[in-house]
Amino acid sequence: MARINTQYSHPSLPHPVVRTTEGDLDHLENSLSRTHLPCEETSSGLQQGIAMENRRRSESRLWRLIASLRTWASRHLHHQDQRPDSFLEHFRGSELKEVSSGESNAQANVSGQESPGRESSDKTREEEKEKKEEERKENCLKQEEEKDTIVVDPSSSMYYHWLTVIALPVFYNWCLLVCRACFDELQSEHLVLWLVLDYSADVLYSMDVLVRARTGFLEQGLMVRDTKRLWQHYTKTLHFKLDVLSLVPTDLAYFKLGINCPELRFNRLLKFARLFEFFDRTETRTNYPNVFRIGNLVLYILVIIHWNACIYFAISKSIGFGTDSWVYPNISNPEYGRLSRKYIYSLYWSTLTLTTIGETPPPVKDEEYLFVVIDFLVGVLIFATIVGNVGSMISNMNASRAEFQAKIDSIKQYMQFRKVTKDLETRVIRWFDYLWANRKTVDEKEVLKSLPDKLKAEIAINVHLDTLKKVRIFQDCEAGLLVELVLKLRPAVFSPGDYICKKGDIGREMYIIKEGKLAVVADDGITQFVVLSDGSYFGEISILNIKGSKSGNRRTANIRSIGYSDLFCLSKDDLMEALTEYPDAKKALEEKGRQILMKDNLIDEDLAKAEADPKDIEEKVEHLESSLDTLQTRFARLLAEYNASQMKVKQRFSQLESQMKACGSSPLLDGDALEPEIKQQ
Repeated sequence: MARINTQYSHPSLPHPVVRTTEGDLDHLENSLSRTHLPCEETSSGLQQGIAMENRRRSESRLWRLIASLRTWASRHLHHQDQRPDSFLEHFRGSELKEVSSGESNAQANVSGQESPGRESSDKTREEEKEKKEEERKENCLKQEEEKDTIVVDPSSSMYYHWLTVIALPVFYNWCLLVCRACFDELQSEHLVLWLVLDYSADVLYSMDVLVRARTGFLEQGLMVRDTKRLWQHYTKTLHFKLDVLSLVPTDLAYFKLGINCPELRFNRLLKFARLFEFFDRTETRTNYPNVFRIGNLVLYILVIIHWNACIYFAISKSIGFGTDSWVYPNISNPEYGRLSRKYIYSLYWSTLTLTTIGETPPPVKDEEYLFVVIDFLVGVLIFATIVGNVGSMISNMNASRAEFQAKIDSIKQYMQFRKVTKDLETRVIRWFDYLWANRKTVDEKEVLKSLPDKLKAEIAINVHLDTLKKVRIFQDCEAGLLVELVLKLRPAVFSPGDYICKKGDIGREMYIIKEGKLAVVADDGITQFVVLSDGSYFGEISILNIKGSKSGNRRTANIRSIGYSDLFCLSKDDLMEALTEYPDAKKALEEKGRQILMKDNLIDEDLAKAEADPKDIEEKVEHLESSLDTLQTRFARLLAEYNASQMKVKQRFSQLESQMKACGSSPLLDGDALEPEIKQQ
C-alpha cells in the first residue's frame, strides 16, 4: 500500500499531508499496551491476558488500516489538485522520463518514509517558483512600459520634422546674436522682441534634450526602446555635453551687467550640430540635391561674410570711429549714423576683403593689419572652396549629359568612318534625341546594381509587375516565378518604321507594349491588319517551344512600329532559366500555350504525340554527362599511374648505371645483364 500511495505525493502542494510511518504505529501500540498493563497485573488469570493480547493486536491492525487509508486519500487529493507545468510538457524527452522514473523508484523504495530535509526542499522550490513568477511579471511590466514609452526613430519623418523645428532657433542665434552684440541700436530698439525670441529658443533647446534622450538607436539591427539605455547612450556622446553647455543660464548676468549684453548668450551657438544634421538629412531627401548643395554653399559664405562684417564694426568701435581711413567713418555724420548704413557698409567691406575683389582702404594700426591678414587668408580659402565646389557640382549636374553626348559622338564617328547613308544616320540621331527628350537614357541595371537583390525585386515588382500580369499565360503563375521574370524584363525603344519582327523569323523574345502603337502589316509593309496599343503583347507562344506547333518557333506575322514605341522584352533563355526552378509552372505554361494553339487550330496533335519526350532526352544527356565524368576520372587515374611507373623506371636506370660505374664491368656484359631487367620493368 505504501508503494502505491507514494507515487501521488508532490512536495510543493499546499494541502496538509498525513504522514504515517512504522515508528508511529509502534508508538501507538506501545501506548495501547501501556493502558492495559494494569489489567495484566490483576488476578484474573491467564485467559484474560490472552484475550486482552488478541484484542490489542486487532486494535493495532485497525489503527494501521485507518492511517494507511487516510494517507492514500490525502495523496489522491493532492494528485487531483496538481496543475501540470505547460513549459515541461514541451520537453517530454528521454531525460525527463528517466528522471521521473528515478523519482518514482526512489519513492517506492522509501515506502512512505520521507527524509527529514523534504520540508526544507519544499520551501526552496516554492521560493524558486515565486521568484520565477515575479520575474515573469516584471518582464511583462517592462514590455508594457516599452510599448507605452515614446521612442523617436531617427529615420522617421517625425524626427526630420523636429530637426526642421530645432534648426530655426539655432540659425537665429548664429545670425542675430553677433549682430545684436555689435550694433547697439539693433539690441536696444527691439528689446522685447529679442527677449521673447531668446527664451522661446531656450524652451526649444530644452525640448530637444528630451527628444535626444528618447531617440532610439540600432543594436544588432533592432531599435533599442529601453529608456534607461537610451539615456545612458545619450549621456556618453559629445552632443550631450554641448547641449548642457548651450543651456547654461549665462544670461543671469543680466542682473549685474545689464540687459543690453547679448554676448552673454554666445554659449547657445554650441548647438550647431543640429543645424548640420538638418542640412544632411535634407540633402538625402530632396529630389534636387545639386541645387540644394549650391544653395547650402552660398548660405555658408553669407554667414561668414556676415560675421566678418560684425567683427569689423566692433573693431572700428573699439579703435574709434573715424580715427583713420581704415575704420568705419565717424557716426556723428548723419549719413553714417543710421543703422542700415552701418551694417551695409560693414557688409560691403567684408565682401570685398573676403572675395579679394576690388580695393579697400589700407590698414594703419598693427591690430588692423593683423585683422586684414586673417581676412585675406580666410578669403583665399573661401575662393578656393567656391571654385572647387561649384565646379564639381556643375560637372555632376552635367555628368549624364556628357556621358550621353560621348556615346552620340562615338556613333557619329563610326557612321562617318563606315560611310553610312544620310537617311540612316538621321534616324539614329533622331532615336538618340527621343531618348534624351523622354529621359530614357538611364540603364536600369547599372543604376540598381548597388542595391541588394531584395530591394531590386521590390522595385521591379512595383514598376513592371502589373505589365507582366496582362500576359494571358502568366496570369495564374506563382508569385516567385513572376518575381524572377520581372527582374529579367529589358526595355527596348523602336523608331518609326522599325520592324519588331518579321514573318518567318525565329522567335527568341516576347514583347509587351508599355507605350506607343504597333501595327500588324502585310508583306508589303503598308497594309495594316491590326493596331496594337499599350498593354498588348505578342510572341509568347514562340518562346515556349511547344511540341506539335505548326509554325514551330517561327514568327507568323509582320509587326512594325508606327511611331516611337517603348516595349519590354523577355528572352527565351531568361524564361527557361527561370522555369528550371519551377517545373510545375513550366507544365502549366505549356498547357496554356497548347490550349491557345488548339483554339486557333495551329497545333498538330499527331505530331505532338510522335515527337520525343524532352524528359527522355534530358535523362540521356544527364547519363552521357555522368559517363563522361567517370571516363575523365579513370583517365586521370591511369595517367597518374603511368607517370609514377615512368619515374620508377628512370630511378631504376639511374641506380643500375651507378652500379655499372662502381663495378667497372664491360658495356657488353652490362647490356646483357640489363636486358632481362628492362623487359621486367
